[in-house]
Amino acid sequence: MFDVTFLESNWTCIFGDGCQGVLTGPTPELVQGCCSYGAHFTDEKDRRRVEKAAKRLTDDQWQFKAKGKAGTTRVKKNGEIVTKLVQDACIFLNRPDFHRGPGCALHVLSIDTNESYIPLKPEVCWQLPLRRDDDVQESGHVITRIAQWNRDDWGAGGDEFHWWCTEDPAAFVGKSRVVDSMAEELTAMVGRTVYDQLLAFMKSRTKQPKGTLLPHPVFRRKS
Repeated sequence: MFDVTFLESNWTCIFGDGCQGVLTGPTPELVQGCCSYGAHFTDEKDRRRVEKAAKRLTDDQWQFKAKGKAGTTRVKKNGEIVTKLVQDACIFLNRPDFHRGPGCALHVLSIDTNESYIPLKPEVCWQLPLRRDDDVQESGHVITRIAQWNRDDWGAGGDEFHWWCTEDPAAFVGKSRVVDSMAEELTAMVGRTVYDQLLAFMKSRTKQPKGTLLPHPVFRRKS
C-alpha cells in the first residue's frame, strides 16, 4: 500500500536551504536537519552495516573521525540502538565549520566514491521522509505500507519539533515527483517489480476520464 498523494507531490529535501531543523525552535543556522537526535537503527544488521562503512571514512570526509574510533553507536536503556551524539547532534554530522561543509559524512563518502549511499547510511536516514511499516496479519500475510513520515510517527518527541518538512510548503519545491526523485530509495524498499507496478498504476490514474487528483494535504490546508 502506497501513499500515492505524497508520491505525486514535488517534495524535496531542503537541507541547508531553508530547513529549520527538528529542535524546539527554528535553527537553520545550525544546519542539522533531522540529525539533531542521532539515527535510530532498525536492527543489529543495520548497525553493523553502518559501522563497517564508518571504518572507511577519512579525516577529510568526517569531522569527528577521532571520536568515532571509540565507536559510533550505543544502546539506550530502553534497548533502542542509536548513533552516538557529539556536540548535541549525530556523530556522523559534519558541522558548518568543517572544511567539506555541513552534512552527513557517510553521504560525503558516497559522493567521493561515486556509490549509492543506501548501503552506507542507517535505514531511517536514507529512507526519510518515506516510512515503511510491515503489519503482520493473523493469517501470516504481511501488509507493507509506504507513506510519508509525519510528526506523530516520532511518538511523543515529535510534538516538540518546531518544524517538520512534510508539513511545510517550503519543502514542496522539487522539480519532479517523489516517485521519480526517490526511485532508488523506493526500489530498495519494495523491489524493482513492485516499483514498476507502482509507476504503471500512477500513470493509469492520469488517464482516467473523470476526477481530479487531490493535491498534497499541505496545500489543501493552505487553500
